Amino acid sequence: MDILKKIENFREEEERLKWEGTFADYLELLREKPYVAQTAHSRVYHMIKDAGVEEENGGKKYSFFSDQIYGLEESIEKLVEEYFHSAAKRLDVRKRILLLMGPVSGGKSTLVTMLKRGLEQYSRSDQGAVYAIKGCPMHEDPLHLIPQHLRGDFFEEYGVKIEGNLSPLNMMRLEQEYGGRIEDVMVERIFFSEDKRTGIGTFSPSDPKSQDIADLTGSIDFSTIAEYGSESDPRAYRFDGELNKANRGMMEFQEMLKCDEKFLWHLLSLTQEGNFKAGRFALISADELIVAHTNESEYKSFISNKKNEALHSRIIVMKIPYNLKVSEEERIYKKMIQDSDLSHVHIAPHALKVAAIFTILTRLKDPKKQGVDLVKKMRLYDGESVEGFNSQDLEELKAEHPDEGMSGIDPRYVINRISSAIIRKQLTSINALDVLRSIKEGLNQHASISQEDRERYMDFIAVARKEYDKIAKKEVQKAFVYSYDESAKTLMDNYLDNVEAYCNKNKLRDPLTGEEMTPDEKLMRSIEEQIGISENAKKAFREEILIRISAYARKGKKFDYNSHERLREAIQKKLFADLKDIVKITTSVKTPDESQLKKVNEVIARLIDEHGYNSTSANELLRYVGSLLNR
Repeated sequence: MDILKKIENFREEEERLKWEGTFADYLELLREKPYVAQTAHSRVYHMIKDAGVEEENGGKKYSFFSDQIYGLEESIEKLVEEYFHSAAKRLDVRKRILLLMGPVSGGKSTLVTMLKRGLEQYSRSDQGAVYAIKGCPMHEDPLHLIPQHLRGDFFEEYGVKIEGNLSPLNMMRLEQEYGGRIEDVMVERIFFSEDKRTGIGTFSPSDPKSQDIADLTGSIDFSTIAEYGSESDPRAYRFDGELNKANRGMMEFQEMLKCDEKFLWHLLSLTQEGNFKAGRFALISADELIVAHTNESEYKSFISNKKNEALHSRIIVMKIPYNLKVSEEERIYKKMIQDSDLSHVHIAPHALKVAAIFTILTRLKDPKKQGVDLVKKMRLYDGESVEGFNSQDLEELKAEHPDEGMSGIDPRYVINRISSAIIRKQLTSINALDVLRSIKEGLNQHASISQEDRERYMDFIAVARKEYDKIAKKEVQKAFVYSYDESAKTLMDNYLDNVEAYCNKNKLRDPLTGEEMTPDEKLMRSIEEQIGISENAKKAFREEILIRISAYARKGKKFDYNSHERLREAIQKKLFADLKDIVKITTSVKTPDESQLKKVNEVIARLIDEHGYNSTSANELLRYVGSLLNR
């Protein structure tokens, strides 16, 4: 569809959504749709919930955040359930400022931006529709028109609680424009927009000497005082501060703890009582979600100052740590690269994974649990199965260090180093070793990393390199083994015959001589040892294979090479061990013979067609694995 056509359609949709009527009309609408009278906190909660919630691994995953924020499911669940859900139920938690606290590039700003953009969209939906007194600069809730003494009757009739009082400006308009007739006051549907300063505000601290409190609460319009005769006339006041404009929606308080104290005092009554003081007027009611964000060092400094105790009690702190899952970190890098001008560069498979392994290791704390090292912990966190450990062990590991993920290398650093390697060397293809090399070079130039941390990080680069060596061997192993598909099938059939005889305590019959033979223990162990099956665990593993074969047979399905992932891996490793000499020769000889060259070309073609490499990265991988095997 033509872009101009889309713009036209959007404009038509805007017109279709507009609504205007008297307060009496609004009450009829409210009778049909009582949810339009929800509070700002309730609107945010339902916006998140309406986008979809999935039950996953005993927790909840919110679709609203899933496209932008990765690996923070637990933090987000805590945020939604403990803050937004409770606040939506009008519990006391809504009278608190939400302070997101975490390290740089941890996702705090992204999360707030998502809430703001989400509210803009949600206010255009039926469930998220917002109505306000027409012409009000603060888009005031029409229900404030109901007098205090009638609010109990209103609740009995409509089931809606009313909080807040009519603003001074609308009180004057009610008398002068409508002659006190509440039912005639005009109401309109509004649409949240940060750009138009409707329902969404953003406050950013600047120099305390030059920043004016009017940025928050509005100011007197001195040019109109002569016309209206008094500074206390609401028509002589500009209700254009961020607290005024964010009414009914949310306000982002960027780097809140960097603010001068006088700016924070206004938040005390706003959060606790739902109102704030502006000019020479009575308290002005406001219904808005205030979200602030800061880093850990500033927060610690803030709470250590006794002057801040009153405000501290009005804050709910939600930690937003770094992601601690390798697979999710890889997704973060992919997204950052897609959003950049580097999307044309070929990034070899596993290059981002290896970078993620390094990054996650810098964020993890040393485990106290016996038998667990950082690599095992990293794997458990990423949902991998580690022999000898279960979900209970994982929960114990998470409980060991409550502040885990609040320090370490941030995603932007890794992307900057990848960019640096690409731009500096004019590369069109980049592999895992290029990425690790660039990360290592960058550590020496990183001013904020201590010498002690730098040494630790260098060790983690070595660990990430070892992990890559395993991945690279496995990748080439798979490509080579596919070229020996028939050999793999024969080896597996042979293994399964022996396992069946072993489990059923039977003998095997030699296909040539017909004589009976005991199961070939040496063959079975040579395969099982490839994936670390111990002598004690071999019986259980073999029985598991037999059960899987039976299950397939019952369903009328054939058990083949791909039916058991670990067995397939073991067969591949066993074949590859037998093929190592061929790999060594074909990757190290300068002029391989024709049959060797054919084999190499087959493997390269498979790496390109099925594993996501291009010709450069496939050749580099093959040469590297050859050098590893020749050591």
